Amino acid sequence: MSQSDRLAGLFVPNIVPLDAHGEIHEAELRRYVDWLIDRGVHGLYPNGSTGEFTRFTAEERVRIIEIIADQTAGRVPILAGAAEANTRETIRACERYHELGCRAVAIVAPFYYKLSPSGVYAYFKEIADNTPIDVTLYNIPLFASPIDVPTVQRLADECPRVVAIKDSSGDLPHMMRMIAAVRPQRPEFSFLTGWDAALMPMLLVGCDGGTNASSGVVPELTRPLYDLTIAGQLERHRRFFFSSR
Repeated sequence: MSQSDRLAGLFVPNIVPLDAHGEIHEAELRRYVDWLIDRGVHGLYPNGSTGEFTRFTAEERVRIIEIIADQTAGRVPILAGAAEANTRETIRACERYHELGCRAVAIVAPFYYKLSPSGVYAYFKEIADNTPIDVTLYNIPLFASPIDVPTVQRLADECPRVVAIKDSSGDLPHMMRMIAAVRPQRPEFSFLTGWDAALMPMLLVGCDGGTNASSGVVPELTRPLYDLTIAGQLERHRRFFFSSR
């Protein structure tokens, strides 16, 4: 993966509209996708935590990606949540999302049972070695097995398919340690924060972007805040932030 292909910017963990019967409201989902793209988001991140992926069946999760990929039509890249309960189903989801043209998949560390670092490594290694699509590690220690820095570094060193990490710990020093450990050998590796309140400081220490829930509701606020931070216009960022509260 080249520097120009890296995952960067605001990837929106979009919600999924439902109808009165609890079914996916396809027309509203398509309208929502257009609304987000028109407001300048850099990419879409369906089937994430904000999209309540655990509330849908495996078939519904695939259908969500099918609708979004069709409506997006290549206008922005898609980072598809592909976490299933085991490696076989996760790899199967990865294969389908690759067929649909997604840029990469995001896979949460094993959940329910907390695994050791060696178990987390083995889980991601098996997936990365058997998938046709680039993989983003998803660290959310509140709900899943944590991905520590040595594991991230080892996977980045050994698995070309592992191209990024989304970290939702909100831990700034942890992000800095990951960047310091991985970027010297993998300068194209992407670091995304999933913690809204930490977006600005994470960007300032070298993060490439965010998968922030607020971008799915007020992208007209989060996109300028991202742009001002990346441009180093911190005083303008502060004024804009406080004027929008």
